[in-house]
Amino acid sequence: MTGRLSDLPTDCYIGGQWRGASDGRRFNVEDPATGELVAAVANGTVEDGLAAVAAADAASAGWAAASPRRRAEVLRRAFELMTERADEIAELMVRENGKALADARGEAAYAAEFFRWYAEEAVRVLGAVGPAPAGDKKILVLHQPVGVAVLVTPWNFPAAMATRKMGPALAAGCAVVLKPASDTPMTALLVARILEEAGVPPGVVNVVPSRRSGPVVSAMLHDPRVRKLSFTGSTEVGRMLLHEAADNVVNASMELGGNAPFVVFDDADLDAAIDGAMVAKMRNGGEACTAANRFYVQRGVAGQFSGRLAERMASLVVGPGLGEGVELGALVNAAAVDGVHELVESAVAAGAAVLTGGSPLEGPGHFYPPTVLGSVPPDAGILRTEIFGPVAPIVEFDDESEAVKLANDTEFGLIAYVYTSDLARGLRVSEALEAGMVGLNRGLVSDPAAPFGGVKQSGIGREGGHDGLLDYLEKKYVAVDW
Repeated sequence: MTGRLSDLPTDCYIGGQWRGASDGRRFNVEDPATGELVAAVANGTVEDGLAAVAAADAASAGWAAASPRRRAEVLRRAFELMTERADEIAELMVRENGKALADARGEAAYAAEFFRWYAEEAVRVLGAVGPAPAGDKKILVLHQPVGVAVLVTPWNFPAAMATRKMGPALAAGCAVVLKPASDTPMTALLVARILEEAGVPPGVVNVVPSRRSGPVVSAMLHDPRVRKLSFTGSTEVGRMLLHEAADNVVNASMELGGNAPFVVFDDADLDAAIDGAMVAKMRNGGEACTAANRFYVQRGVAGQFSGRLAERMASLVVGPGLGEGVELGALVNAAAVDGVHELVESAVAAGAAVLTGGSPLEGPGHFYPPTVLGSVPPDAGILRTEIFGPVAPIVEFDDESEAVKLANDTEFGLIAYVYTSDLARGLRVSEALEAGMVGLNRGLVSDPAAPFGGVKQSGIGREGGHDGLLDYLEKKYVAVDW
């Protein structure tokens, strides 16, 4: 590692102290582009998880009682520190995640913005008061912190997924225990160090890295002191965690899988649609729940769109994320490459044509080339699941009703993209699509100030915006007559 990455935390952060796992074990974090060791990180135990819950519980009352302005100032300082150290954060994400440096720099800036946004929202936890219809009392509604929150984050956006949860939780007055993904734990630990420097009191933020994720998270969810779970990850794991949370009726927010349709109508501006497709598909190398997963293109422009997209994808520079001019880095691990390739092979077997890419690249490292598949049958298996890689399958359609039907034919409903020059059609289709978010003539929608989340099996609740703050607050109704 470079000099600025040589003194990073690798231990659990519990009660304001950095300490190894209770049984002394550690696990290796490897660079997906080279296979080289990045660091050996504490492999947290069930006991460590419960110690973190205890520390959070002990700190909860003090943090909840802190003035909103005090909490806001801590978050604002964390934003400033993250901005100052953006290059260090970005380089660390490249090392442990494999993404290209440009993607990592974008994420570092995006992650910091959650601290800035919730620094501003912390002072806007407003209630309500009004007369009851009967006139016998006043209805007073207060907002109070939900309590100790367990936050479980994925590997694909290790900084942004941490701050998107920690920011609103801290603004609301909740103490937290963060369990980061075991592929990318070090970014979360660095964010914890930054929050420590920003003035977060001991115990308010705790981080427990672990490869024993199931038992550790289960133990925390069955501790009666835990009152909130926020999880980002696969729908499969989300279902299991909802079952776990049900035992103690823990308040649960879920940001789960996606299967985003990207719909292009004949009247779309094709230059804009291609640019948007490159952003929607290739942001973070396709390893994003918001990634365009299924391309539905109206028959009149399907050939032109497919050829131009294949040309753009084929021109991308692939290599280790820190390399000069690299636009697509490594996938997170070997299993990710195998999974992507199996989907491509199944699509080809079903009749799809490979327009570019289509085979894993030689190692070292876990690389898959930008791939475009044309003439994909509407019932192909690749359209039923998240690809989570740089592969764009294209299906042709004839009319608006068919496009909407194909786009909605999934158990997921996180985000959809629509390109058309007809505003009325764009708004009509946006309303008809079963998705929590729509990019209308845009390939990027994520914004800390906007509610992020899905419908159907893509999740419960919203992150970002004022809605994200409300996810960490409970309403209390007081009946009073003065």
